Amino acid sequence: MSEEKLVEGLKLFLEKGKEWERKATSVPGIFILKLPPYKRSPSQLVVEINPLNTSGTPTKKRGLILRNRQELEQFKKLIGDGKLGGLLQRIEEVNQPAKKTGRPEVGEIIEI
Repeated sequence: MSEEKLVEGLKLFLEKGKEWERKATSVPGIFILKLPPYKRSPSQLVVEINPLNTSGTPTKKRGLILRNRQELEQFKKLIGDGKLGGLLQRIEEVNQPAKKTGRPEVGEIIEI
């Protein structure tokens, strides 16, 4: 998509989009989100990063919100820190495993 076409599309979304409306982009898991006006700040567009599940829908109700490139660089630095992976590994060890949900397995069906 050309830069001009992208800017025009973003302007149109900012002008006509509904508050909290989320638009998908050509990159799976990256969305444009329209924020409502807040105090003295007018409506604005932000980037939302929210990984998709196997059915193609966002995995979280609200993903990581980025308002500008400076925030992107700060998050990249934090996520790239080697200690984060170790911390998450320890958290996974401490947390209780998630309970199974959904359909019971064949062996769990009660015959009537």
